[in-house]
Formats: sequence, C-alpha cells, structure tokens
Amino acid sequence: MRAFRARLFLSLTATAALAACQPSPPPPPASRTVVRVDSGPLDGRVLASGVRAWFGVPFAKPPVQDRRWREPEPVTWTETYHADRRMPACIQVLRPHDINHYFGEEATSEDCLYLNVWAPADATPASRRPVIVFLYGGGGTVGSAGMANYGGEEVARRGAVFVNFNYRLGILGFMAHPALSAEQGGHSGNYGYLDQTAALGWIQRNIAAFGGDPAQVVVVGQSAGAGSVVQQIFSPRARGLFRGAVMFSGCNFTGANTPLAEAERVGLDVQAALEADGLAAMRHAPADRILALQDEFQLGRRVSGIRTGGVIDGYFMPDTKAAILAAGGAADVPIIASFTHDEANIALKAATSPADYAARARELFGAATAEFLALYPVSNDAAVRTVAQEAANDANGLLNARTCAELQARHHTSPAFITDFARRHPYVPGVRIADQDTATVGAYHTSEVPYYLGTFDAYNMFRPTRAWTNADRELSETLTASLIAFAATGNPSTPAVTWPAWSATDERYVRFGDRIAAAAIVPARLAFMAQHRPAPAPRPRVSGRFPRD
Repeated sequence: MRAFRARLFLSLTATAALAACQPSPPPPPASRTVVRVDSGPLDGRVLASGVRAWFGVPFAKPPVQDRRWREPEPVTWTETYHADRRMPACIQVLRPHDINHYFGEEATSEDCLYLNVWAPADATPASRRPVIVFLYGGGGTVGSAGMANYGGEEVARRGAVFVNFNYRLGILGFMAHPALSAEQGGHSGNYGYLDQTAALGWIQRNIAAFGGDPAQVVVVGQSAGAGSVVQQIFSPRARGLFRGAVMFSGCNFTGANTPLAEAERVGLDVQAALEADGLAAMRHAPADRILALQDEFQLGRRVSGIRTGGVIDGYFMPDTKAAILAAGGAADVPIIASFTHDEANIALKAATSPADYAARARELFGAATAEFLALYPVSNDAAVRTVAQEAANDANGLLNARTCAELQARHHTSPAFITDFARRHPYVPGVRIADQDTATVGAYHTSEVPYYLGTFDAYNMFRPTRAWTNADRELSETLTASLIAFAATGNPSTPAVTWPAWSATDERYVRFGDRIAAAAIVPARLAFMAQHRPAPAPRPRVSGRFPRD
C-alpha cells in the first residue's frame, strides 16, 4: 500500500510528473504479461477472466509546466513500465456520490495522458484482432477513461482488443491564445483533440503487440466523445488512423468550430481572469484556479464562466466542415450514427392531452402548426407522449444522423448506418437516483454504452440500481458483436442482425429496444423538422440537480 500511495502522489504532483513514468515495484510473477511498444517495455496484468490488461500506459509526456497548452510530445522509458493501475483523470470537477454515473472517487491531475488496453486471453501479435477505441463524453469538461462504465474487459472477453484513453478538457484542453499561436507556428487550441490524435497514432504503431490489427481499428465516441470522433474524421492529422467511426449521440457533420481569432480573444479573457502578465505566468497558475474559471453545467454544477471548444486553427482543423467536405478532405470511412430513443426533449413532451398537445404545437410552430399536426397526429391521451417523443427524435437525433448519412453519400463512397437505441434500463424497484426519475427516464443519453461495452456491473458497484435480465445480456452480446464486425469488415451486420446501409432510396435504420427491428425514416417529417426545428426544452431538475454528462 505504501508503494501505491507513493506512486499516486507522484502522479498528482506536477513537479514530479516525469517520475510517474518510472518503474514501480513489479507485480507478482503470475500476473505479469510483457510486451514491447515503441516507448519501451511494458508489463500488464492478467485479470480473473483471463483477459490481459495494461492500465495507465503513458502515450505522451505529462502536459505540465512548459508543456501546458502544447501539442502532446512522445514519451519513452528504458526499464519495464508496470502498467498495473489506472491513472488520474484530466483535471475536472468531481461527481456527486448519489448521481447515476458515480463510479468511485477518481483522482484528477494535469498529468493525465494515459491509456488502457484490454486484450483477449489468447491474443498474440499474430492474432490480428479487431480493435475498438472508445472516447468518453462529458461536454468537453468532464469524463475519464478510468470510469467503470467505459471499461473494456467484456469487449476483450468477446474477442476484440479494446483501448480507451484520457484527453485534456476545458480551458486546459482547448484554449487558444495569441501568444500560443505565435509560439506554435500560427495556430493554437485543440489540444484535447491533438491528444486524441496522438493516442490514435500510438495505437497504430503499437496495437499489434497486444494482438490487435492496426488495419481494423474503429473509433467510437459518445456525446462529446462522438463530437471528438467527428473532429478526427475532419482533421488531416488523423488521416489513416482508423477504418471506421461510430458516433453515439451524436453525429454532426455541420457543427461549427470557432475561428482562430475569436478563440484567441477567449484566451485573452482567461489571461485577464487569471490576472496574469503573460503566457509564462498562465503556465505557472495553479490548475484549480483555471478550472474555477470554466463554464460548467454538469454534475450538479451551474457556473457561468469561460467556455472553450474546437478551433479552426489551420493545423488540426484547417477550415470549416463544409469546406473540408467540398474539398474531399474528410476521411472516407464507414460510419455509424446513433441516438437514444428518449434523450431528445422538446416542449411537446410535457403535453397531457390532445388539446394541450395542439396548444404547445402552436407555441412551437406558429403558422406551420396545421402541417405539423397532419404529420404528427394524436387522437387520445395515450398517444400524446409517444408521438411527442417521435417528433423530438425526428428534430434531433434522427435528423442529425440522417444529415450525416446524406453528406456521407454526397461526398464519400463508404456507407453510413443509422441506429436508435430504445431499451430502457431495468431499474431496481424503489431505487432513488439524484439526477434521474427512474419511472420516466426511458432510454436516456448514454444509456446504450453498457450494452455495447458489456459494463453492466458498473451500475451496481456501490448499491443495487439495475436488475439486469437475460434479455439485457443477450442484447449486449448482439451489440458488441456488431461493433466487432464493424471493426473487422466495415459493416456492423452479423448473423443475428442485418444493418441496412442508409441510402436516399432506402431510408431504413435499426432500432434496438425490447426487440430488434428495422424502422423507416418518414422524409416529410424530417423535411418539416429541418425547416422548423424546435428549440430543445430545458431538462427538469431532479432532486435539485441538473442532469449529469
């Protein structure tokens, strides 16, 4: 325990950040599994399931001191690095202990550029297994590769190599600044995205040592992680690093990045708030002071502050997405665009009767109300919520996914697949969760993740919250198999499920719910929503808190 505490302390201390890359006492011989990567020799663990795992592998030097707000730099070591424990999350606000996604109190640090690898028990360098790479969500300000619901043991047990990794967040991950641009050849910002690209490059160079095939890598992201996947699709720096892309909530090929000059002005706002006289002083500022400046809206926090994000920097992101597509500059890889059935929220969902539904429709659509009611008719109270949810989905997840598919077909040759996850988690009767109403939550934002990754146990770590059934486990096996097939072939279809590729003449998608079925897009509905897209309704607070990431 003393050695563990000492190492953890070093990993959290910026002045000792490089020491975190030095060897720790070796684990017992029976648990050792050694591979050689381009950074040096690496030792992992064999888990009880037989899956081999390497936790806390550095893929870049710690981004501290003069490396704060710089592109990640390669890291090397000479003695065997013992990758036997997860390393800190990138610095962020911590989670209340009574929310849905609380999986333990993770340490946080600026020294956070680490990845985790899980490989099947029998995988060897000759195996050439498909590789699933997962990017966490969290609005660009929270999230971690160490979270239990993002683990890869079950995916590895089912036959693929699985990798996840940390990337910098918030101001520390995305701030641009005139002095940084002057220092870095005329560009700045996007450091979190550059971390992702560096990790993907590390995977290409090294995954064969773990039994993976660098030609069968798919990158999967959820929410802000899905947005990150899109950024990698559009960045020339990530070209050739993956053969397919999966976006859970959601795919957005039209969203805007911030022009560099505008993003640099935000960086000057950060400097003023820190009362720093220049870039050197900003790099010496304590990370918690920078964290306190950030705009935050998750995990029970509502702080009006400074918000940063993707930048058109001329380096990682050379232009607008529209211009990149038009120039043929985006990666032509197969994509899966997915959404969850009950995550979209518009004011119609609060309606309780056909009359109330019509009144709310008039508030949303004005002169187009009659057209809306013809497309989304309700005849009784029981139909109101169902049809309102269909309208919300059409205006959000389905419209976004179909737009990605249309742009994919217009500019690329690779297929696009669309899916709707509609399975409601089976909650333990009477369980109380601070940021959910378990009676009405449905297939919520992020609810598909434990099914694709098989991380059901994470939700019962500290108390029983889910009563998983055989039907849930079977669906999980089906979805993981589809991910693995997608990595192996570029098509997620398996003997159990045929996924129709979207086309303008065959607008079908797959719905995964209590049963698996093909569904058809109604073009007139999506055309209406594209023209009259309603603003999302604010989510109600639950137990006085805003929803989690």
